[in-house]
Amino acid sequence: MVASASSRQPAATRDPAAAPGVARRRGRLRVLLGAAPGVGKTYTALREARNLAAEGKDVVIAFVETHGRAGTAAMAEGLEQVPRARVEYRGSAAWEMDLDAVLARAPEVALVDELAHHNHGSDGGPSGRAREKRWQDVEALLTAGIDVLSTVNIQHIDSLNDVVEQITGVPQRETVPDSFLRSADQIEVVDLAPDALRSRLSAGLVYPAERIDAALSNYFRLGNLTALRELALIWLADEVDQALQGYRAEHGIEGRWEARERVVVALTGGEEGETLLRRGARIAARSSGGDLLAVHVTSQDGLRSADPAALARQRALVEKLGGTFHQVIGEEVPAALVGFAKSVDATQLVLGVSRRGRAAAALTGPGIGATVIRDSGDIDVHIVTHAAAGGRFSLPRLTGGLTARRRIAGLVLALVGGPLLTWLLTPVRAPETMTSDVLAYQLLVVLVAITGGMWPALLAAFLSALSLDYFFIEPIHEVTIGQPFHILALALYVTIAVLVSFVVDRAERFTRAAKRSAAESELVQNVAGSVLRGDDAVQALVDRTREAFRLDSVVLEENGTPRASAGERPAGAEPEAGRDECRVPVDAGAVLELRGGELTAPDRRLLAVVAAQLAAALEHQRLTAAADEMAPIAASDRVRGALLSALSHDLRRPLAAATAAVGGLRATDGILGADDRHELVDTAEESLAALSALLTDLLDVSRIQSGALLHTAVPTDPGDVLVAALDELGLGPGRVHLGIGHGDATAVADPVLLRRTVVNLLANADRFAPAGQAVSVTTSVFGGRVEIRIIDHGPGIARGAAEDIFVPFQRLGDTDNTTGLGLGLALSRGFVESMGGTLLPEDTPGGGLTMVVSLPAGAAATKGGRG
Repeated sequence: MVASASSRQPAATRDPAAAPGVARRRGRLRVLLGAAPGVGKTYTALREARNLAAEGKDVVIAFVETHGRAGTAAMAEGLEQVPRARVEYRGSAAWEMDLDAVLARAPEVALVDELAHHNHGSDGGPSGRAREKRWQDVEALLTAGIDVLSTVNIQHIDSLNDVVEQITGVPQRETVPDSFLRSADQIEVVDLAPDALRSRLSAGLVYPAERIDAALSNYFRLGNLTALRELALIWLADEVDQALQGYRAEHGIEGRWEARERVVVALTGGEEGETLLRRGARIAARSSGGDLLAVHVTSQDGLRSADPAALARQRALVEKLGGTFHQVIGEEVPAALVGFAKSVDATQLVLGVSRRGRAAAALTGPGIGATVIRDSGDIDVHIVTHAAAGGRFSLPRLTGGLTARRRIAGLVLALVGGPLLTWLLTPVRAPETMTSDVLAYQLLVVLVAITGGMWPALLAAFLSALSLDYFFIEPIHEVTIGQPFHILALALYVTIAVLVSFVVDRAERFTRAAKRSAAESELVQNVAGSVLRGDDAVQALVDRTREAFRLDSVVLEENGTPRASAGERPAGAEPEAGRDECRVPVDAGAVLELRGGELTAPDRRLLAVVAAQLAAALEHQRLTAAADEMAPIAASDRVRGALLSALSHDLRRPLAAATAAVGGLRATDGILGADDRHELVDTAEESLAALSALLTDLLDVSRIQSGALLHTAVPTDPGDVLVAALDELGLGPGRVHLGIGHGDATAVADPVLLRRTVVNLLANADRFAPAGQAVSVTTSVFGGRVEIRIIDHGPGIARGAAEDIFVPFQRLGDTDNTTGLGLGLALSRGFVESMGGTLLPEDTPGGGLTMVVSLPAGAAATKGGRG
């Protein structure tokens, strides 16, 4: 499969004989991107080159590397190849692309394989042969107006180099800059499923036979290939998106392109949120691949607050419905919603119908829904009704944001500042100073409003008006309203006092709300950080609750028993007089008890969020504990049932044989000859030895199941273990081929358990190997681990049955009752896992089964592992 990112540059017809003085057009670059070697990049490039040649294009192969693959070499036949240049590199000859020859040949299209290749040597020729990287040679070809078809693997992209190393454990020294690759006119992913690539590798279509096993067990692991494939597709998707955005910007396209359905649901934190989310999910589900996005708008000052507990529930619902939750900041909710919807290319916008009644709508004008509909453009807007719609009109509460201390200070300033100002202005009283007198009293009103808010400011405005009338307006020392403008002056004083105090009160509330929002965010962050650091989630929540609300003690009781606590709380203590106590329900059986602090309404709202998180943490712990309790019981039941089944026939056979042999010796005393007696004794001895081995295996399985298996992990040479196992089984060179590749590295393992594991695996491999076909045993070091691979070419195992062979008391097919209880592989995996290793089955290239034992490597291998 080939996925492509469309061209960014306009096509142009090449004119090899451009007129003098006319700028030659730049060549076009087409890159085939692969997730790993062997996906078919070079083959696909050669096929495209043949197609272009068939269309009459002048195509040459500037450089191609077939890697000895017959299919790739055959595809190159019939295409003109520019001879390579011979260069000296570290005392030996290397063959590189001859850039001078390609430029001199001046084809229309040049195929240049392996874009990230590092050029060996340099001759400093006129063509700039001193370039270190092949992509720089490609740049020279493009500058000369030659179109280039090239290939590269995802691990060679510069920005992804460290990510690929984390996935594969293999560093890449040959890389291509992202800027150069993204400048390509067309990028295509040559895609191949990981299983298909491994099948090609096993069939010998990628690497020679001697490299297949190492490749399958190292770089070409199924997990590695899956991650690399995902990385390549994500990189291409990002490239396609950037190309699309560039195209829209280049052509001045601002409208929304409905590449897929994107539904944005606006959440206020109210009870209607769940209804809106489910409606939005149904709309998104109508189109395949539709996206669901939920957004909540908060103000920069934090005053537009929602119920945190409700938002937490709605966020969980969004994730359950397969959507994403977003939070944006904006003073104007309609503008913020429309802006977010346009930024994500939304096609649908879902809002709840206003909760205001008709009276409120008439007084305050059009609501959020009407404004969003007006500004949404070509985004469809759905107004969804809900139970809380059309609530009754209610006046806002007249509660201020200023503290009582500031209001008292404003009142004192009004009562003291007025007389003091009058005392200062009276000696200089004159008709020409009336304007400055009025402004001075107005300044006093403003200062009182800034200090104490509305009520002190209103008092100051009234006293200032009286003082001006009594002390400064004719007739002096009389309160009269002889002119209409006097009433206007009093109204202006009151208006100024109200406006200034409103601004001050609002600013103070903004400040307090912002501080509280920061404190709440810090509380949630601290709780999340404690859990992520590995702390007990329940205890972390209790500790942070006590610290955040400055309480004496916090106790979480579950079914009347303290579950977690923080702070001092004597056993059986009763609430003291004058001390506050609060009990917050967590779930059906748990209550959070708080002592020693006064909780405000916002505090209790935040406590609801803490209680919801506590309930989730408790439920998780209960489920985990129940699962932990049931797991050993279920495992024991399975083992017990299998054991009883096995005892009914597997143990009966050796026991019956031994009993019959001993009975025959006793009953025929003096009748049997010496040979017969020896045969009966041998039969009894073999049967009792088999019985002893079976009982030993049963005891080992029991120890593994109960976690009581003892072992001593020490640096162990895998070669010594292999030799001992081969001696025990009596397997010589004709039946086993050894490939020791671990060098001086050691494995951290118990030598006795590792030997028993290898003996079991070798015995199985030898039993299933075809006649005349030797079993192969190899060792290697990769990624800080030592691997032992036992390879047979027998019948192998069916797809999907890989884990069944490790089940105790199971044999492949359950048909062979003469080879034991079916414990060998179960014991082997248990032994290996107890030493911190893994035992995994893999398909042998060409048929058969490969068992891979992976163990932690010792210090020597860890410092310099070999891949």
